[in-house]
Amino acid sequence: MRVLGIGNAIVDVICKVKEDFISQNNLSKGNMKLIFDKDEFMKLLSNLKIEKTISGGSVANSIVGLSQQGINVGFVGKVSDDDLGKKYEIGLKKENVNFIYSKKKEELPTGTCLILITPDSERTMCTYLGIAGKINENDINVDSIKNSEIIFLEGYLWDEGDPKKAFDKAINNANKVAMSLSDKFCVDRHKTHFLELVKNKIDITFANEAEIMSLINAKNFDDVIRFGKETKKLLVITRGANGAVSIKGDNIEEIGIKKNLKIVDLTGAGDLFASGYLHSYLNNLPQKNCLEKATEMASKIIQQIGARL
Repeated sequence: MRVLGIGNAIVDVICKVKEDFISQNNLSKGNMKLIFDKDEFMKLLSNLKIEKTISGGSVANSIVGLSQQGINVGFVGKVSDDDLGKKYEIGLKKENVNFIYSKKKEELPTGTCLILITPDSERTMCTYLGIAGKINENDINVDSIKNSEIIFLEGYLWDEGDPKKAFDKAINNANKVAMSLSDKFCVDRHKTHFLELVKNKIDITFANEAEIMSLINAKNFDDVIRFGKETKKLLVITRGANGAVSIKGDNIEEIGIKKNLKIVDLTGAGDLFASGYLHSYLNNLPQKNCLEKATEMASKIIQQIGARL
């Protein structure tokens, strides 16, 4: 297996909403809110018209993207043996992803993410992790880790307690580690730990500009470039309208965005960007080519609804 993803196994529930729905429900536009109360989550869901339901989760989306590009991949994520859990597993297997997890009936349900799309195509997420957030070290198969060229982790997964132990077990047994910082709020919650990981444990870090600047308390993007040069690890950063940049020591490559796209939904843009980058990276192509493939994949996904091509 070339890439093994480990992340939150989440079923995406995609809904179109009006602009005022975001403010009325005290949500931060373009960001993700974790909901811990099942009743609160169900109340929010009851006021929405569902457009589409699909197996999701940030790293899972990247893993499916890699599979669609012909890469042999697997995924580890915790689901319950319920209706959504069964749908989740079927969804991955349809995409030729090796789902390395044996589900059983759990007290908590399979995780769900509401993806709220406003008229400007921006997506705001509300996630009820359910059993997905309870991943532990017993869920991590060491042989699968050691037999993978790269493991790909998501910041969303990291939390104190059992998830951290699972994270550490995966990293300590991996040949090479890639990680997505996931979300600025996620970075803000775990800044000290994430900074230590990026500096010392992660070989490839994917982030957007806001996430990486928050992580290192940067005043401007020059600080990010300096940080990238000093760490000598591979940093891949998306910059919205300013394109993307890849930094490995003194080797810095930049790419602009594709023009004249009919943007429908930004969901999954970062996930598919990572899949394109890793695809070219696995084929030993230069950073510039990796950025080109990453941008191509991200451009495709934002012209449709949902995070899977």
